[in-house]
Amino acid sequence: MSYTGRMMFLFKPLFSPKTRTSLIVVAGIFLVSCSARSGDRRNANADNSNKPDPIAITVARAEGRDVAAAIQATGSLVGDETTNVAPKIAGKVSNVYVNAGQFVGNGVLLAKLDDSAERDQLTSAKAAVKQAQAAIRQAEAKIGLGPNGRFDASSVPEVRAANAMYEQALAEQRQAEANEKRYRELVESGDTPMVTYETFRTTRDTARAKTNNAKQNLDAAINAAKQNNQAISVAHAQLEANQAQVGIAEQNLADTVIKAPFAGYVSARPIAVGEYVTSASTIVTIIRANPIKVQAQIPEAEVPNVVLGHAISVQVDAYKDRKFGGTVTAINPAVDPTSRSAMVEGEIENGNNALRSGMFATVEITKEGGTKGVFVPKAAVYNDQTTQSYKAFVIADGVARLRVIQLGPEEGDFYQILTGVNADETVATSNLDKLFEGAPVAV
Repeated sequence: MSYTGRMMFLFKPLFSPKTRTSLIVVAGIFLVSCSARSGDRRNANADNSNKPDPIAITVARAEGRDVAAAIQATGSLVGDETTNVAPKIAGKVSNVYVNAGQFVGNGVLLAKLDDSAERDQLTSAKAAVKQAQAAIRQAEAKIGLGPNGRFDASSVPEVRAANAMYEQALAEQRQAEANEKRYRELVESGDTPMVTYETFRTTRDTARAKTNNAKQNLDAAINAAKQNNQAISVAHAQLEANQAQVGIAEQNLADTVIKAPFAGYVSARPIAVGEYVTSASTIVTIIRANPIKVQAQIPEAEVPNVVLGHAISVQVDAYKDRKFGGTVTAINPAVDPTSRSAMVEGEIENGNNALRSGMFATVEITKEGGTKGVFVPKAAVYNDQTTQSYKAFVIADGVARLRVIQLGPEEGDFYQILTGVNADETVATSNLDKLFEGAPVAV
């Protein structure tokens, strides 16, 4: 029996039919009211149980920064220095110590030529030096001159002997002239006969002739001494020539060793052991790749906007997600009349050799002027593969607000946001894959 039936059974003997009807209506209203309140409580509990829990996130503030104006161009990477290393002398290659792709330091041994002929040449030149030194000593001995001695003809033995003979003849001449004069006066006074005078006159003439002969012998001895001294000078000149030949031979021997002129990478090694090479032959090609240079063409209208020392950034296909920074180092003063463009050259740090000579490069050159830009950390950008778009979540009043954004250039660990986020707004930087529009968050 239902609850209402039971109530009617209980109240039937106590109340009149009219009263029983009124009670039944009141009881029905009471039951409906209780049932409604019970339903409201169940709905309230159901709403509380369906409300999502806040998502834990980290946040960052969108930064407003000055963005420099830039010139976009394309170009190529080239080595800072490129050289074809060639030998200074001709010869046969006896050994090669490097291979293509290898990094070599400055002065590192690259190759070696057969040096047997150069060693023989050096030995011969050294022997010639010893012979010249011996010739000098012999010439010095002839004139009594010691090593590093000063030449004096009067100290030469032959000259001293000739001079003594000349002095003696001169003294005898003076004595004979004095006797001839005295006897000539006696003849004039009649005290001496002419025959006696003629004897002294003949003696005088003989003494004079002897003196002249002694003088000639002395002059000849002096000339011979001077000639011997000149021979010493000639021997010294020969010694210097032979010493020069030693230097040349030593240089030729040193030139058989081929070394790297600077540090860099070996890009080519076209020779092999046993080949005969000349000074026109390339042993190896070396490229200095750090720093590396980028060369780009810019329109002539942009030439006044480029200044030496301005920042330059480079992107290459091999590293699409990276930018390499550097500075402008040269601006060609001439404009190509065909393309109406000018060559700009920049220098890029390349310590890990990531950039290679010959790579195609997209170049961005900073120029005067600029604008304001909004930057957010890279962690605040969500790449939605489903919609093929980039998104960010702006946090306001504890709720995530979805923004579709347009990315600009990256700058270190930040992206420039062209549209979608304003400066100083708070953006989520974690759990982006769990966020959605209106999601409650806990920072």
